[in-house]
Amino acid sequence: MALFNVPSSSLFKPQTFFSRIPSISSHNRISPLPFTLSCSTSKSSSPDVNDENTDKKRPNRRLSEQSSWEAKDAEGRDYLYRLGKEADNMNIAVGARDGIIDPLFAGNFLGRDSDIVFDYRQKVTRSFEYLQGDYYIAPVFLDKVVCFIVKNYIAHLLNTKVPLILGIWGGKGQGKSFQTELIFQAMGIEPVIMSAGELESERAGEPGKLIRERYRTASQVVQNQGKMSCLMINDIDAGLGRFGNTQMTVNNQIVVGTLMNLSDNPTRVSIGQEWRESDVTSRIPIIVTGNDFSTIYAPLIRDGRMEKFYWQPNREDIVNIVHRTYEKDGISRDEVVSIVNTFPNQALDFYGALRSRTYDKSISKWIDDIGGVEKLGDTLLKRRKNEELPVFNPPTQTLEALIESGYSLIKEQQLIMENKLSKEYMKNIDD
Repeated sequence: MALFNVPSSSLFKPQTFFSRIPSISSHNRISPLPFTLSCSTSKSSSPDVNDENTDKKRPNRRLSEQSSWEAKDAEGRDYLYRLGKEADNMNIAVGARDGIIDPLFAGNFLGRDSDIVFDYRQKVTRSFEYLQGDYYIAPVFLDKVVCFIVKNYIAHLLNTKVPLILGIWGGKGQGKSFQTELIFQAMGIEPVIMSAGELESERAGEPGKLIRERYRTASQVVQNQGKMSCLMINDIDAGLGRFGNTQMTVNNQIVVGTLMNLSDNPTRVSIGQEWRESDVTSRIPIIVTGNDFSTIYAPLIRDGRMEKFYWQPNREDIVNIVHRTYEKDGISRDEVVSIVNTFPNQALDFYGALRSRTYDKSISKWIDDIGGVEKLGDTLLKRRKNEELPVFNPPTQTLEALIESGYSLIKEQQLIMENKLSKEYMKNIDD
């Protein structure tokens, strides 16, 4: 495009051009040598000026008259710059994988997949191969969790507001997390599971970004693997709850704001890149567990965002769950009922601890068989590669042994409640 129209019949001299501008003084006059000026002439115009500095210079050519790669926006940035800034797929996330980038750069000296952390990065999701055996799932618990998950996956078909978060709360050790994992295994769900320890960081904003990244990871499981997924945060009140005079941190506020934003916009989740119309994630249900939701920021747990479920197993649920746990040990249902009647008002983890306590005597005998505590370290850690440990024979579970272990646990509970040593160490503590 012509910047100035100069008569083709006259020879254009930059020095003459600058001298005609009255606003430029002699001491501020711009040097004409580095100045490049494009002029349009007719086909019958004179040839180009024989200038020693411009004789060998030629204008840059476009890749194509119809190409948009060199098209620039209002800020002077081309298409490639904008494309790279909007993309959330960084090379550190893809790695030097064969078929993803040019094989010339992937190389073969580290194997076809030379990103050493790629496999670890894919293990964000959880599978439940370790859950072997037959377990009991309380019908009320099963109905609530399954209905919530299905309702979120078909939310676009329902003419109603569907909360994105399910808050399962109740007493300690009642099997909230374990029952949920059993349901995941039964439904074939591959979830992303977080803990309260990940909700705080020395860097401001990291936990909130981590939640958004885990949410998008669960969405990718649905889109890429064709499996159902969800995001689960265990013991959320331990990370976000306010207890006494505990201080609210910036990360606490950002995490609460992130979860509130996910509830309001479950398909538009950013992890730092610019918004794109095509960047739509799948709606992923979020399940959180805790003991006391009254310590959490109230707008987060309101009915429009979080559906609450109080889990307190009744006596029938406790008997069925404990019986499935002891069934492989040969403990009958009547014996389980006797144990529950002997130790009423106990959480489910208490009855699991009974079985663990009965192993103590067998483990002590096994230590004596391998040479005592003096040789324990050498036997466990310094044995030869093909050398096997002595066979451990688990104890035979009996009703008497389980009840004896139960009384031992009850005694420890009472000692903790009666002997509050913190008052002995801090005499001025308030009652």
